[in-house]
This record gives sequence, structure tokens and C-alpha cells, in this order.
Amino acid sequence: MVVTTADYGGSIPDYYDACLGPAWFDAFGADLAQRLPARAAGNVLEIACGTGLVTRRLRERIDPARRLFASDISEAMLDYARNKLRDCKGIEWREADATSLPFRTGDFSAVVCAFGVMFVPDKRALFREVRRVLDTGGLFLFNVWGRLEENPAAAVNAQVVEELFPGDPEAQFRTPYEMHDPGSLRRLLHETGFRDERIEKKRVLVDGVSARKIALGQIRGTPRSRLIEKRGGSLDEVVEKVAAALARVGGADPWRGPANAVVVEARTDG
Repeated sequence: MVVTTADYGGSIPDYYDACLGPAWFDAFGADLAQRLPARAAGNVLEIACGTGLVTRRLRERIDPARRLFASDISEAMLDYARNKLRDCKGIEWREADATSLPFRTGDFSAVVCAFGVMFVPDKRALFREVRRVLDTGGLFLFNVWGRLEENPAAAVNAQVVEELFPGDPEAQFRTPYEMHDPGSLRRLLHETGFRDERIEKKRVLVDGVSARKIALGQIRGTPRSRLIEKRGGSLDEVVEKVAAALARVGGADPWRGPANAVVVEARTDG
């Protein structure tokens, strides 16, 4: 199970950005950014910015007079994003744990997180900390994955890896797909001082990317690569197994299939 403290160093950010970005993160990132008011009332914070796939879109979206802070718990991911967007002005980078943010109470008018909240073990602590740094009426904008069954590329990948390491709890990859229920999301929001304004499903069609490129991103672009190597497996062999399984489901080149997420727009009470 991949968690926020997992090792994202080495070549992982490169594969993540080059393979998983075009597959689906770019499309979901564009959707998330356009939901942020262009004339935000104050500064904006991005949590779990990763390789900066959404960061650039946020910077282009908000008023140049507003400050954008991009944070991540992974120093490797943050360094990659900072270097990739070195020509993009007006971004302040911070290494930060989302459950203990290095900002003052009420510092931001909006907090954005793309596919990150699922990996934080203590989600109530995360939501309370987001609530703390948001101003009155501030916007918490984030997305999470839909059901695993609604994301065939992820389901295929999970099945292949889990079959390679049967009974190994570290090989399980269900965590990112367990926050899809609107009722549970609403309860969590209400318990931590938010009111939900909108919770809706978002579906994109993955196209224009090969099955092998997706497999490269899923294996070499995530901490799963560390697990496979730790267990004595060959990354190249696992990539080819995943690519072949993906091709059977959605074609080899291009691979075609849906990806489903849930998008949440919530505001602080008061």
C-alpha cells in the first residue's frame, strides 16, 4: 500500500510525470483548476503538488496578484516540480506534511488537492488542518478516485501485481479507491467544519497513450517499483506483464478506457 511517506525519489517522478500525466492526471488537473474561482479573494495553497501537473494550471488560473503556495511531503517530488516549473513565476514551494501545515490560521482563500487526500492516514487531521489555514468561507477543492471497478487501468494493474505477490499486504493497492462514497465524504466534511457545496463524479476517456506507457507509469512511476525490487522482482518483466494485461482490456496503442473520479467543492462554516 503506497502512503504519503513512501519513497518517491530516483526516476519515479520522471515516469510519473511523463507517463501518468498524459494518461489521466492532465485531464483531471484541468478540470480541477477550472473549478477554482479565477478571482480568488486571497492566496491559494496546493497540497500534494507532486510533479506540478496541476500547479501550473492553478498559477495560470488565479489572479497574478495572488500568491500560490505549492506543497508536498516528498522532497523528491517537490524538487522535480520546482525545476520543471522554474520559468513559471509566482509559485512558492514548501515541503510540508498536510496534517501539520507551516502556515498561519486563515492564511488562504482556497486549498486545492489533486488525488492526494486518499493517501493521508489521518484524514480528519488533514481536513481539520485545511480548515485551520482557510479563511472564513474559504474553498476546499479536491478530487479522489472513483471505485476501482470504474477505473479499469488501475484494476488491471492491481490484479497483476497482487497475483505476483499473493497474500502480501504491501502489494495491495486499494487505498486510493476507497474514498468514493459521497455520504462518507459529506460526513467527514461536516465533522471537520466544512459544508459541502458540490460533490460530483467526473469521467474522462483515456486515449492517445499506449498500454506500455501506462504500465511504465504505474510501475516505475510509483513506489511500487521499490516494493517489486525489494521482493526480488524484475521491473521490466512486471511492466511487460501489466502492459499485456492492459492491452487485452483496452488495446495496445492507443489504450482506450474510462477513468472515474469524484470531485468535491466545500467551504468552511462561518
